[in-house]
Amino acid sequence: MGRARGCAEMGRSVLLLVNRDKPEADAAAQRIEETIAKYGRVVAAIDTDADDLPESGVDLIVVLGGDGTLLSQSRRTAGMRVPLLGVNFGKLGFMAEFDEDALTEQASDLFGDAPLQVREAALLRVTVSRAGEEHLNGTALNEAVVTAGPPYRMIELCLRIDGRTGPIVSGDGLIVSTPLGSTAYTLSAGGPIIAPGVDAMAITPIAAHTLAFRPIAVPGTSVVELELLRVNGDGRGPGTTLVLDGQVHEPLGVGDRVRIARDARTVRLVQNQKTGYWATLTNKLNWAARPALRTRE
Repeated sequence: MGRARGCAEMGRSVLLLVNRDKPEADAAAQRIEETIAKYGRVVAAIDTDADDLPESGVDLIVVLGGDGTLLSQSRRTAGMRVPLLGVNFGKLGFMAEFDEDALTEQASDLFGDAPLQVREAALLRVTVSRAGEEHLNGTALNEAVVTAGPPYRMIELCLRIDGRTGPIVSGDGLIVSTPLGSTAYTLSAGGPIIAPGVDAMAITPIAAHTLAFRPIAVPGTSVVELELLRVNGDGRGPGTTLVLDGQVHEPLGVGDRVRIARDARTVRLVQNQKTGYWATLTNKLNWAARPALRTRE
């Protein structure tokens, strides 16, 4: 750890967002505030569900919670265009790359004046149109999902890419994900892992009613449109639903159109300099792990 800075070297101005639903994060917030204050200054320390955020004067946002907390706060603060640093108090910590020990170890670089190692993550702009009127205009950092919903009968979607009509998708739904989201729901549904530097989106069916529909990757500049041909429910309550990052829900009805494209903004995520993307895949997701072999006695 580097030395503490004097008054002439103020370091970064930090906004601390704390998910109070994580007991460890609540207890750690004061310790982390003290660590930040050694090298920079804390502009504010507020709950992740607080209404108001500082409009300016912030160089770095530190989010205490888990991957879900970082997802919600990434969408919420995208307009600030400030790097986010996730401190994991959740289960996995794939996006939130730091724990408290790593944060303390690298504090002089993170909160002082050293250049930050930042990954630019694509953000999706997702809109829902119904009878010519817009019913939702939201963002997603991981993925946009159209899911069948109760009573869980098969649904049908017409897929268009860049204005060209593609196949009719029959099954339990469809996932459109960013490279960051390719290791989340898309991966569980059999989609490809897309490295962070690849400008692409993955389109992955959920339990497609044919072996012929395979996951595909399209350019990140593509516009993906989905027209709902057959749904569950009436579009006003539980039934077929658009889900953004597992957190934002919009019921869908027959004839609704979902448009998914890259947002003009990106989310800047601070990376842990002691780890790397491939190491995270291997250590946390057991990527390419060898099978357990019986040893010879």
